[in-house]
Amino acid sequence: MKGGLVVDDEFIHGEEKNLTVRKTSLFFAGDGFTVYDCKGSLVFRVDSYGGPNNRETDELVLMDAHGRCLLTLRRKRPSLRRRWEGYLGERTEGQKPIFGVRRSSIIGRNSVTVEVYAECSEYLIEGNFGQRSCTVVEAETRRKVAEIRRKVDASTNVMLGKDVFSLNVKAGFDGAFAMGLVVVLDQIYGDDYVEDVVEI
Repeated sequence: MKGGLVVDDEFIHGEEKNLTVRKTSLFFAGDGFTVYDCKGSLVFRVDSYGGPNNRETDELVLMDAHGRCLLTLRRKRPSLRRRWEGYLGERTEGQKPIFGVRRSSIIGRNSVTVEVYAECSEYLIEGNFGQRSCTVVEAETRRKVAEIRRKVDASTNVMLGKDVFSLNVKAGFDGAFAMGLVVVLDQIYGDDYVEDVVEI
C-alpha cells in the first residue's frame, strides 16, 4: 500500500527496506551522503561542493545510483524559520515545490513542520536526529513510515559512529522522499539536534 509523497515509484517496495546512510565527510555537517542497500549496492547519493562553508548551502540534489536527479532541496531565503522546499527532479526557474519544510514556532521545542502541497499529508518525526534516533509517523494515523537508527556492526556488535546510520523505510513509503527528509534534517539540525518532536 502506497502512502505519502511519491518522488519515484522505483523506491516504493512491498516490503520494508533497510538502507545504510554514510556521510561523505567527517569534518563538516551536511557535506553529502552515500546510501547503500543490504547487499552493498549504491541506492542514493547527495553531493555538495561547498567545502567548509557547506553548512550554508542553499541547494542540494538527491540522486539515484546512476546520477539521475530525483529531488532538489532548496533553502528558501529570507526565512526566519530555516524553511526548505523540495522540487521534483532538477529544479528549473518557475517550478513549484512539491513539499515544504520549516521550523515550527511551538514554544519550548524546536519542531519542524513539513507540508506536502499536492495532498493533505502531514508527518511527525519523533526522537533525536543528532543521535540518529528518530521515527517518522503519519500524524493522523500514527503509522510508522520510516526510522533512523544508529548502526551496529554485525560482526563485532559494536555501535558505529554517527557518520554511518540506518534508514529503515516501511513498505509502501517512498525511500527517495524519506532520504530527502534526512538531508533536510541534517541541514537544519546537523549534530546539534536535541529536541524531541519534529512535524512533517
